[in-house]
Amino acid sequence: MKFCAIFLLFIVLGINGYDCKIVQFIFGDSLSDVGNNKNLPRSLATANLPYYGIDFGNGLPNGRFTNGRTVSDIIGDKIGLPRPVAFLDPSMNEDVILENGVNYASGGGGILNETGGYFIQRLSLWKQIELFQGTQDVVVAKIGKKEADKFFQDARYVVALGSNDFINNYLMPVYSDSWKYNDVTFVDYLMETLESQLKVLHSLGARKLMVFGLGPMGCIPLQRALSLDGNCQNKASNLAKRFNKAASTMLLNLESKLPNSSYKFGEAYDLVNDVITNPQKYGFDNSDSPCCSFYKIRPALTCIPASTLCKDRSKYVFWDEYHPTDKANELVANILIKRFDFMRADDGTSQAPSPAPDIAPSSDTN
Repeated sequence: MKFCAIFLLFIVLGINGYDCKIVQFIFGDSLSDVGNNKNLPRSLATANLPYYGIDFGNGLPNGRFTNGRTVSDIIGDKIGLPRPVAFLDPSMNEDVILENGVNYASGGGGILNETGGYFIQRLSLWKQIELFQGTQDVVVAKIGKKEADKFFQDARYVVALGSNDFINNYLMPVYSDSWKYNDVTFVDYLMETLESQLKVLHSLGARKLMVFGLGPMGCIPLQRALSLDGNCQNKASNLAKRFNKAASTMLLNLESKLPNSSYKFGEAYDLVNDVITNPQKYGFDNSDSPCCSFYKIRPALTCIPASTLCKDRSKYVFWDEYHPTDKANELVANILIKRFDFMRADDGTSQAPSPAPDIAPSSDTN
């Protein structure tokens, strides 16, 4: 009887195939990392200490470089896609991949392999794509090539890197790229590399894909703290605009050449710049310093248990010297959804979006 039941199961699967969900595969840096660097034992780019994650779940550090959710978290929730699990999460297996998708994002990672080298361990985009290839092999072994091809072609893809290639590479004299290239040739180098990477992803099944643009990098608290007058550094922000223009053009050209591709460029530079310039307009009180800082010492670089927190985290645009707060991430996610609502899951498996976290005031004030 047991043999007959197993035989019948194989017949049913052979006729109907696997009923796979639509999931996401996310490639990115610390703005999208949900725990990969947490599991890199030698990485210097981690969010493993309080108060990271204070407004997410149980309030303990979870690998996200913010107090709450990432932009990718929020977009996925609101369009009915499950949250992808970090590739290096101990729970990762074939069933998790099929149910939730995978997030390969890594703090300090960049489009270029050489980016972020002083972080010791981080996953560049090429490495993330290599890991994705391994993911495909596992899924093919689980459900067969035909069903796996459909699963990966139905999935949604996000590629969100680039800022580290400037802040933790080109703009730092310790990296050879800073003197091998100028502003124009370095962006060209990035575009050539990114185009090659997107072509590889297409060959692996990526059909519906969004590339995130860069915000005004020169206005993050770190860049302000390193300037002489505390103002935004125009060079970094101008490089972000140059990157966005080149990436948008490259993506349009690539979409016209790659069959069955729906490639979008998710850019919100003007919105973020307006939030930073006119924070009160969007409900913020502070857009030039981090909510989590080490008393008056700047730049603090990271958030640690000895840090002090702002009184109301929902009123700050930036969580630490580099990364936005949950509230700011939600604002960016909402505008991207409004402008590019192409990634919605239409397979009937959508879940209700999760609510925003309750941001409780901290006992410490700046």
